[in-house]
This record gives sequence, C-alpha cells and structure tokens, in this order.
Amino acid sequence: MSRRSGQKGTVVIAGKWYRVRWRMYVEGHEERINMNEKVAPVVFDRSGNPKPPSIDVLRKAREIVEKSVANSEERFNRVVLGETTFWDQAKKYLRCVQTRDRKPIKDTSSIEAALNKWILPKIGDLPLGNVHNITVKPLVDKMKKSLSARTVNKYVEYIAQVVASLKDGRTGEPIHPRKWDSSVMDLPVVNPKRQR
Repeated sequence: MSRRSGQKGTVVIAGKWYRVRWRMYVEGHEERINMNEKVAPVVFDRSGNPKPPSIDVLRKAREIVEKSVANSEERFNRVVLGETTFWDQAKKYLRCVQTRDRKPIKDTSSIEAALNKWILPKIGDLPLGNVHNITVKPLVDKMKKSLSARTVNKYVEYIAQVVASLKDGRTGEPIHPRKWDSSVMDLPVVNPKRQR
C-alpha cells in the first residue's frame, strides 16, 4: 500500500455535466469497478463549445474521490487483502486449537472467558494487522487494576497466539509476525513466590 499514491479521478463531460470517474475496490468483486458522480454543470463558451473543467471543478472532483474512501489504506486492506478483525481470527483460533492433532485443547472455556470479558471488548474490532504492543498496552493497563500479574501475562499470551494463528497458505508462516515487548506494554512481573 505504501507505493500506491491514490487516485484523483478523471473529469469528463457527459451530457450537460462535468463528471468525475474513478475506480474502486468493492467487496464481492475481484476487480475494481468504475464509479462516477456529477461534479458541476458544464460551462459553455460563446460559440457553444464546452469549456475545460475549471480548477474549482477539479478540486471538487478530488474531494468526491476522497470522500468515497477509494484511496483509504484501511479499505484496501479489508477489501483487497481480506484483512480480518481480531474477533474473527479469535473464533478461528478457538476452533483450530480444539480440532488440531498436535496438542489439542479440549476445554477452551478459560480462553473464551478471557476473550469475552477482557480482550474482545477492547481490541476485538481492530484489524489483526493493527494488534501490536502499542494497541494492547491500554488493555494491559486496565487489566492490571483488577487481575493478578500472572493472569494479565496469560491473557496477553492468548492475544499473541491469536495474532500468530493467521498463517500464509503458501509458506505456513504468520502473516503478522510480532515481536511482543513486555516493557513496551508494561506487563507486570510475575512473582513465583506469590503463585499458588
């Protein structure tokens, strides 16, 4: 996405209107579809020929394209890359850990309880690619007020496992590799002497 500069739209004359045309990714379509919208009535010169679009018409056309969010990185990631939310991936993760052959987890009720009570309300709607040390830190701060140090660390482990569970189908490697940093998130230190 960093190489994509975005569209400004092309202003054309259609009938008695200046119209802006652009292409946009739409969910359910593999290819971009053509969009167009009226910008302003056409201005004619003395001989009856349409004048080229003015700077104001071009500016309005760019504003229409921007409002359509055709250039939005978030929209591109969601529609084109099929970016999934943390919530969606957590559901897939829970199904996977119960049905996998290697060390399946029979009872996921503790994981589900952590997700439902603490994690999903705070970061569930975030795109999985946006779940990292900085976005998890406010959740850690909130959990530290009510939960033990060991529990907070365990819940952050669940978050890391959900993020790592989205794999590239070709290589089998995580799509969003993360280097989780306890100091950035300000995770509490677990004191082994206080553990039961």
